[in-house]
Amino acid sequence: MEKIVPTIDLHDFPAQYQQLRTASEDWGCFRLVNHKIPNSLMSEMKIVVRSLLDLPIEIKRRNSDVIAGSGYMAPSQVNPLYEALGLYDMGSSEAIDNFCSQLNASPHQRKVIEAYAKAIHEIAMDLARKLGESLGIQRSDVFEGWPCQFRINKYNFSRETVGSSGVQMHTDSGFLTILQDDENVGGLEVMDKSGEFVAVDPQHGTLLVNLGDVAKAWSNGRFCNVKHRVQCKEAGIRVSIASFFLGPKEAEVEAPSELIDSQHPRLFTSFTYEDYRKLRLKTKLQAGEALELVRIIRSSEN
Repeated sequence: MEKIVPTIDLHDFPAQYQQLRTASEDWGCFRLVNHKIPNSLMSEMKIVVRSLLDLPIEIKRRNSDVIAGSGYMAPSQVNPLYEALGLYDMGSSEAIDNFCSQLNASPHQRKVIEAYAKAIHEIAMDLARKLGESLGIQRSDVFEGWPCQFRINKYNFSRETVGSSGVQMHTDSGFLTILQDDENVGGLEVMDKSGEFVAVDPQHGTLLVNLGDVAKAWSNGRFCNVKHRVQCKEAGIRVSIASFFLGPKEAEVEAPSELIDSQHPRLFTSFTYEDYRKLRLKTKLQAGEALELVRIIRSSEN
C-alpha cells in the first residue's frame, strides 16, 4: 500500500484538531487544502519567483544576509544543483521593500510578493495557533512577533544529474515551514517513522507543511521534526517557495507549562532560536541531531 502524507482541511476546524495533532506527531508534515490563497496568486507568485531566480548573478548577489544564510545562496559543493534567494521576515513591510529593491523588482512584482507574503504569514500564524490548540494551549498570543523567513529555491536538474541529490536530507530548524512546491517537477521526499523515504508528489493548489526542530522542542517532544530531502528524478528546472515560521525573536524557546507533568518531564533546556541556529551551523548537524545537544539529561539516564 502506497504511503501518502496526511491532508488537513483548513476549512474544517474544529473537527480537524485531532487529525492535525496526529499528523504532527506521526509524520511532522501534512498537505494543506482550502487554505484561502487563490490559485491565481499562487500562479502569479511562481512566475515572479522564476523571473527573480533567472536574474544575472551580480543582481542576485545583492540579496544580502540579515542572519547567516538568509540571503542569496549560490550553488555549493554540498548542494551543487541548488540556489536560492531569501527574505528574513516576510511579516515586515520594510524587509519586503528592501528585498524587492535589492533585486530591482518591478511594481507588479512587488505587488504580487506583498500579497503573497501577507497571505502566507496569516496562514502561518493561524496554523501555529491551531497546533498549540491541538495540544490544549488556548493562549492566542504565544506566537506573536515570531519572524517568518521566506526562501525561493531553484534546482537545475539535467539528464546527467538524475538520481543525485538536489538538497541533502535535513530537518528545518524553525517551528513550521509552508511550501508551495513545483507543480511540474517533483523530487521532494519525507521520512516516515520507519525511516523510509516517501515521495511527496506535487498537487495543484495545495501547500505542504513541515514541522521543524523548534516545534519538537516547544511541544516537549510530541511533534515530529520531519527529515526530508530533494532528489533529482527528471531533467528540468524545479522552483519552490518556502516560508519558515522560525521561533521567538528574543525570547527563549521552551515548552509551555501546560505540556509538562510527571508523565511528561521537560525534555529540552530553553534556548533562543538564534543560538540554536548557530549551533546547527557550527556543528553541521542539520538533520535534527542538534536537539540532542540541548536535551536535559537526567540522572536515571546516565
